[in-house]
Amino acid sequence: MGNSKSGALSKEILEELQLNTKFTEQELSTWYQSFLKECPSGRITRQEFQTIYSKFFPEADPKAYAQHVFRSFDANSDGTLDFKEYVIALHMTSAGKTNQKLEWAFSLYDVDGNGTISKNEVLEIVSAIFKMISPEDAKCLPEDENTPEKRAEKIWGFFGKKDDDKLTEKDFIEGTLANKEILRLIQFEPQKVKEKLKEKKP
Repeated sequence: MGNSKSGALSKEILEELQLNTKFTEQELSTWYQSFLKECPSGRITRQEFQTIYSKFFPEADPKAYAQHVFRSFDANSDGTLDFKEYVIALHMTSAGKTNQKLEWAFSLYDVDGNGTISKNEVLEIVSAIFKMISPEDAKCLPEDENTPEKRAEKIWGFFGKKDDDKLTEKDFIEGTLANKEILRLIQFEPQKVKEKLKEKKP
C-alpha cells in the first residue's frame, strides 16, 4: 500500500491518514522514517509489533494484549501490518472517536472473529490487559474488579447477559455507550497507551 520502499510517504496515504487521524504531516513523516528503520520491508510482523508495543510498557508484560491488538488491525489477515494499518492502530487505541474505538474494541474482544463476543472472550482480553497493569496500579483497583475474573464478571453483568449468551456488535456498542462504567472497564489500558504515546511522540 503506497511507496513502502521509498523514503517518503505517498501523498495519497499521507492525506488519508491526516484525514482519519489527528496526527500531523510532520508526525506522520517522522514516524514513517523510524518505521522504515525498524521495518525496512515497509511491513511489520506480529513479533516486531510486540517488540514496539513493549517499549510503551517497560514495567509490564503487554505481549498477549499486543497480539490481540495486532490481530484486530491486520485487516487482510496476512500476518503483517503496513504503515497505514500501524498508524490507524496507534490512533484508534489512543485518540479515536468513541464510536470508532468501540467498533475496534468489538473486533478486539471478538477473539475468534465470528461476529459475536462470549464471556470467555471477554475474560481472555481482560486477562491480557491485567498483564499490563503494574502491581502498584493493581493495588488501587476496587475489590470487585481486582482480578481478570472479577472484571469480566462485572462487564458481563452490566450487559445483563447469562453466562452462555453472546453479544452482537450492536449490543456491545449500545450497551457501552449507555454505561460509562463498561467503557472504563473495557479500555483500562488504552488511556495509558495515550499517555505513553504523548511521551514518545517525536
